[in-house]
Amino acid sequence: MTDTIRYDRGADGIVTLTLDDPDQSANTMNRAYAASMSAVLDRLEAERDELTGVVVTSAKQTFFAGGDLDEMGRATRADAPALAELLGTIKRDLRRLETLGRPVVAAINGAALGGGLEIALACHHRIALDAPGSRIGLPEVTLGLLPGAGGVTRTVRMLGLAAALTTVLLTGRRMRPAEALAAGLVDEVVATDEEMLTRAREWIAANPHPAQPWDRPDYRMPGGTPASRGLAAQLPAYPANLRKQLKGARLPAPEAILATAVEGAQVDLETALTVETRHLITLLTGQIAKNMIGAFHVDLRAVNGGAARPSGVEAAAVRKVAVLGAGMMGAGIAYVCAKAGLDVVVRDVSEEAAGRAREHAGKLLARAVRRGRLGEADAQAVLARITTTAGLDALAGCDAVIEAVFEDPALKQAVFAEVAPVVAADALLASNTSTLPITGLAAQVARPADFIGMHFFSPVDKMPLLEIVVGEQTGDVALARAFDLGRRIGKTPIVVNDGRGFFTSRVIGRFIDEAVGMVAEGVPAASVEQAALQAGYPTGPLALADEVSLTLIQRIRRQFEAAGEGFVALPSHRLVDDMVDRHDRPGRAGGRGFYDYADGARGRLWSGLADLATEAGRAVPLPDLQERMLFAEALDALRCLDEGVLRTETDANIGSILGIGFPAWTGGVIRYVRQYAGGPAGFAARAADLAARYGDRFTPPADLAARLAAGSPARDGQPVGAA
Repeated sequence: MTDTIRYDRGADGIVTLTLDDPDQSANTMNRAYAASMSAVLDRLEAERDELTGVVVTSAKQTFFAGGDLDEMGRATRADAPALAELLGTIKRDLRRLETLGRPVVAAINGAALGGGLEIALACHHRIALDAPGSRIGLPEVTLGLLPGAGGVTRTVRMLGLAAALTTVLLTGRRMRPAEALAAGLVDEVVATDEEMLTRAREWIAANPHPAQPWDRPDYRMPGGTPASRGLAAQLPAYPANLRKQLKGARLPAPEAILATAVEGAQVDLETALTVETRHLITLLTGQIAKNMIGAFHVDLRAVNGGAARPSGVEAAAVRKVAVLGAGMMGAGIAYVCAKAGLDVVVRDVSEEAAGRAREHAGKLLARAVRRGRLGEADAQAVLARITTTAGLDALAGCDAVIEAVFEDPALKQAVFAEVAPVVAADALLASNTSTLPITGLAAQVARPADFIGMHFFSPVDKMPLLEIVVGEQTGDVALARAFDLGRRIGKTPIVVNDGRGFFTSRVIGRFIDEAVGMVAEGVPAASVEQAALQAGYPTGPLALADEVSLTLIQRIRRQFEAAGEGFVALPSHRLVDDMVDRHDRPGRAGGRGFYDYADGARGRLWSGLADLATEAGRAVPLPDLQERMLFAEALDALRCLDEGVLRTETDANIGSILGIGFPAWTGGVIRYVRQYAGGPAGFAARAADLAARYGDRFTPPADLAARLAAGSPARDGQPVGAA
């Protein structure tokens, strides 16, 4: 037995290699793995003449989790030689495995992502267990990396250049086993562990002398090599198409993947593996990969792991949820709760209105069945868990209430007053409000300690974030129950303190305000949209404003103004008022906003926008356009930390990316401040420059650099964690 791989040789001459790192809950491609695999290959080669074949499987719930992201996130340029040596060792051993001269089968008993799939690709045959939650793929691009243990090289040779890029490498898709089978990444999908191991042995017996396709004398790359006439004619369009897909955003990983694939397809396999290593090390030692690893590995692990959950509260599972309101948000919340196995009662003003929640769920389930993601029986079971009503009796026994009615404080308080006597006496009481202060809503509730904000994002079935909002009287039990419920339904829950707009709605409002303000100044609307996309935002701010609804933006702003809580008038306000009140352009739902719409489809930007500007055709440098939007959000996030709305930088980073589309390459809104050129001091200097040019709203905190270096206290007295 080696440190991380068990070596078991049966009487039939088949060796089972069981991946099982004793120091981790999941296997990773760390240095211990590399040493173990080298020792295993030494033994396999020494015993080769006595062997029939090899099965590679795992003792963990997952097959193999991938690379050691903690180590990768710390890599510097000084580490490049050591990284190259480690990658070289890993690749040489996988090459030794596939050229052993004996059949090697990967028995993939769970998720095989990144390095896990790369190990499987070095096997001659891949059998995947159709386990719940199992995913197969090469998601490195989503972390600012590329598959560096042979993933690019082998998928290109197995699938062809075009298919490997578009299906696997550039998408980073995490496929269900059936999808991986259709994509050609695995050869079989089975239902049980026993069947998986039996089929592995049967394949070994039937294929005593296998070879990888690329090791056969008659091998031809599917679709041709870059030297082939057909592919050579298409290749010049690849970089242009990629730039179009990225919309000019700062994402070096897709470009590196394209370069690795094209360069590697022109040389022998060993040279291609070296090309792969060179490009990976460039990414690993760059800032953007560190940002993305920091967000999607370090921060996400902390958030989902319960860093913000009160530690002294025992888990108490919610079993029956009341959803008040069957509109878009209520229907979405009902669906995700039912899909997670919870019984759901949806209440609205009429049976017909409440029934829309079941209709919505039915459409989503039918789509999942059509796409092979859910069986018909499972879909019907989910739908059966949703009950609709216009009355109160069906709410009896509900141990959680999630309100999702119109954004009106009196209406929200009224529906809670109606249901409180009917639901369980200790039921969690949650509002899905996106802007209204939770403390104010709780004022008329009999049990304010059980009252909390659970702000979902639209569409609920797709958006992963849940913003949990703690009011002044919210108790730890309510917070723990809301957190546990969020995790049960598959959400990533950040926890913030109360305040108008909380964190996400407040900060995304600054993004929209700044963009609309630039249009009001005379910057062409198309320039504003393109600047945002090139900065890495997934959607242009004007398109986003239309989706949110200009009438809603106007109403929220007027509520804020009426509340007298430090409201400051901005140029964007006048333009939104003109759009809504004078030109009847309420947004996408009304068929016209910043864009024109036909049958719900977005068309061109409205030609009349320039007439609403104070100065037509104003020229603003592209970096200023981009950083006015980025800094508007970052500075307000810093204010949220100062005011105690945000409890941690971790929540800020995850919330900004998953909830409001802050560019992923930054690693999150506060990490953007920390890693800006020159660090926080450089950020502060640039903010001061923007303030001098465009207004005091860009004035940075006077002690920004020192405060971030030391960590800053949040309002609840908890220290703000470093990014």
